[in-house]
Order: sequence, then C-alpha cells, then structure tokens
Amino acid sequence: MSGIYLHIPFCKQACSYCDFYFVTQRHQKKEFVGRLIKEIKSYSDSRFTQEKVETIYFGGGTPSLLEAGEIEQILNAIFQTFDLELKEVTLEMNPDDVTKAYLQDIHAAGINRASMGVQTFNESLLKFMHRAHTSGEALHCLELLANSEFENFTVDLIYGNPDQSLEMLERDIDQVLKFSPPHVSAYSLTIEPKTRLGKQLELGRLIPAGDEDVAKHFDMISEKLGKAGIQHYEVSNFAKPGKEALHNSAYWNHKNYLGFGPAAHSFWWDENNLSAKRWSNVRDLKGYILQERFSNEIEEELDISTLFEEKLMLGLRTVEGVNTFELSKKYDAELSQKQLEYLQMRQKEGKAIVDETGFRLTEEGLKISDAIVLDLISL
Repeated sequence: MSGIYLHIPFCKQACSYCDFYFVTQRHQKKEFVGRLIKEIKSYSDSRFTQEKVETIYFGGGTPSLLEAGEIEQILNAIFQTFDLELKEVTLEMNPDDVTKAYLQDIHAAGINRASMGVQTFNESLLKFMHRAHTSGEALHCLELLANSEFENFTVDLIYGNPDQSLEMLERDIDQVLKFSPPHVSAYSLTIEPKTRLGKQLELGRLIPAGDEDVAKHFDMISEKLGKAGIQHYEVSNFAKPGKEALHNSAYWNHKNYLGFGPAAHSFWWDENNLSAKRWSNVRDLKGYILQERFSNEIEEELDISTLFEEKLMLGLRTVEGVNTFELSKKYDAELSQKQLEYLQMRQKEGKAIVDETGFRLTEEGLKISDAIVLDLISL
C-alpha cells in the first residue's frame, strides 16, 4: 500500500480560494481525534492491513492545529493497526502555528517531513487569500524549519493571482530560496465555484489573471528553482534529487491508499487488478463523529478502461510520463493509432516525447497537460 491520508478538518479561518472540507470551530477537536483513532482501529485484521504502509500524510484543513500529543496518539493507532515500512510521515502546517518547541515535539512524535503553507510573502496577497499568517510569521517559521531536525520539508507557493506582477512573484521565490528548501509546491490559483473568490467572480468583482500572465509566472518559477537545483518533476512540484514527495507520487502511480477523517478519499485495486474501488467518508464533521458505524458517502467502481484513462491523466502530470510496458501489463491496454499520431504531432511541436519506452510531456507540454490529456482520452 502506498500510504495513509488523514484529513484534519480544522482551520482558524476560511482561505478565499479553498474548496477542501474544513470547519472553523474547534470545540469538537477532542471528539474528532477519538473518532479518528476509532476509525483507524476499525481496519484491524482486514484485507487492508495485509500490505505494508510506506507513507503517512496529515492534510486538511490545518493539521498543525493538532497538539503534538494528539499527533502521537493518532500515529500510535496506525502503528498498532497496520504493517509499516515507513519512508515518509508528512504534516501540513501554517506559519502562525509553528514554534521551535512545536517542531521539536512533532518530530519526536514521528513526523519527519513538514509541508509549510506559505503561499506568498506579499501582505496584500495574503489578505486577498484570507490567510491567517503574516509575511513576518512565514519568514520566521521557515527560519525555524531550516534550523530544525527536519531534513526534509516543502514550501507551498501560489502564483497566477490577480494583480500579481512578475516582480512580486520573483521576490517570493527569492525569499523561499534563502532557506534552501528540499522541495517546493507551486500551484496556479484556481477559482472554484463555491469559494469566496468564486462568489466574487460570479458577481463580477474579480478579474482572474490572464493565461499569458500565468504562463510567464510558471516559466519564472521553473527557471529560478531549476537554477537552484530544485527540479520540476510533476505539474505543480519541484524537488532536489531524492527529495520528491513519496506520498503524492504514489497517487500519481495509482497505488492503493486509505483515507481517514471526514471527506477523506480511499483507492484500492481488487485482488486480480482488473478493477478498483474509490470511496470517500462523509463530508461532515458532526456526522462523522456521531455515526454509529463508519459508512461511505461516495463509492465508485472503476473498470479497467476507466483506470487506463486515469493512468494517462496521472502519468502525464509527471516528467517520467507513462511506461508502455506498464500499460500493457497492468491495464491490458495500449494507445490507439489515433492517440499515437496525436502524441507524435505534439512531439513535433516540442510538447511531448515518444520513444520505445513510453511517452511523456516536455516542459512546454506540462503547461497545458490538462488540455493534452483531454484531447488524448477523447480520441
């Protein structure tokens, strides 16, 4: 099994762009931790505990709102329930939650990789995003991280914001690089319908950044991080060699994973690898805590042709691309002549590479990977 994802739904406030499930009230935190532990232990002696767990990921929400003792309790429940061969245990955190003592305590509890949600150092953009931290807190937190026991950490940035100039973005990147991060995740701002930004867009109060500006932002990020030895390996992710995110890489490689907590998703291949199942927990904290037995809100059966299309989508997000031998062996599939011709056309444009081992997108192709994948699976 690739790993375990734990959804911690608590936040101090709602970021303007976020459409993940979260709550801003924390009075049920103790009950949530108890219920989460109970859910983990409910998998004891099941078929899901027969594979070794390689990664654990605390996401959210804001997992750094958990106390170190609560994190330790959750990890102990996993240790007692699953067969572990851990390579990576990540905790997402916000700068305003972090102190030197907190980093020491969570590291002692078993966290070995930190994911820091900086997003930007620009105060006006932080207010636009409705982030809870200040630029000063972000800088202080990165300094603490760089001088802590954490040998592996990642920094999140968001680019493509309205009115964000190249100069503003360059200052953000330069600030991050001062701390020599092993990994950087850079996300283009996406305006989702039910978010605060989505409502502003609907009311005509917001003008999104143009595609050309967003492309220039991406080019700057890729160039500056690349010069610093932080290489592009997935659409939104950059890492020094050997510091790629193992947990997320498992998603892109279509490996089994389990999700715990409200709104958490799971994915599992059947015994014969001819189909798979995806399911998610109830998207409601109160319902999650109070339900008599753990039940899924959404269940989806995925046949091998659907999984093949997913593999194309996931694989073409990475610089490694898709291996044709794996397609044949695991998905019993190969590209159609039309699909192969389409990729060869993109190769002539410098957007793809097709060879005897498989196919992948170039740096130019990764910029429009969603469009290329959509075209490819439509043929």
